[in-house]
Amino acid sequence: MLIDWNSKNAGEHKLMLKGEVGDIEAIIHLPENFSSKAILICCHPHPLYGGTMTNKIVHTICKTMSKIGVPALRFNFRGIGKSEGKHDEGIGESKDLLNLCQQMRDCWPDKELWLAGFSFGSWVAANSADEAGAAQLLSIAPPVNHFDFQTSKKPSCPWLIFMGEEDDVVEPDAVFNWIDNQQTKPELIRFADTGHFFHGKIVKMANLLEEHYRPLV
Repeated sequence: MLIDWNSKNAGEHKLMLKGEVGDIEAIIHLPENFSSKAILICCHPHPLYGGTMTNKIVHTICKTMSKIGVPALRFNFRGIGKSEGKHDEGIGESKDLLNLCQQMRDCWPDKELWLAGFSFGSWVAANSADEAGAAQLLSIAPPVNHFDFQTSKKPSCPWLIFMGEEDDVVEPDAVFNWIDNQQTKPELIRFADTGHFFHGKIVKMANLLEEHYRPLV
């Protein structure tokens, strides 16, 4: 189903989109000057542990991408907020992400698709990146010690990872060792003195995102 997001003004807009098992609650960030070659979807942390699309890191990613001209969508996984359905261990969540990727592509068929995710959301995005045809992948605190990142669907696109060196949820050394063992290593930016939720580092995160992605848009 084609949704004409181009008809909306710049800023944040609440949406109800169609998913596999019902409506999906979402927010689209539309830029003032849409001159980029990309669109982005960002996935939130684990829904059974308080993760929602209002998470400050997810919001920061989308806001920053919109600032540099990239329309950015954040959404609630099934069973969260007004999104229908129930938690499906990442399987149904991945299907919903792929569905939303297609809806965004229907609106902007000439744009590259970028995917992003924080914690559990980074696993869903990474697991879906190749099937979605993502051109860029951003992972914040990927939980490699909780979910299988050693998958046949391993992303082939450029991959950037932000990781706190004092993460109290995802073991930092597990992430660093996992990256070191990859044949094609993702680019890693380490945040010193930083826990899982990047308290006090959000401005730094936004600045690094803009610095990294602005030349690519």
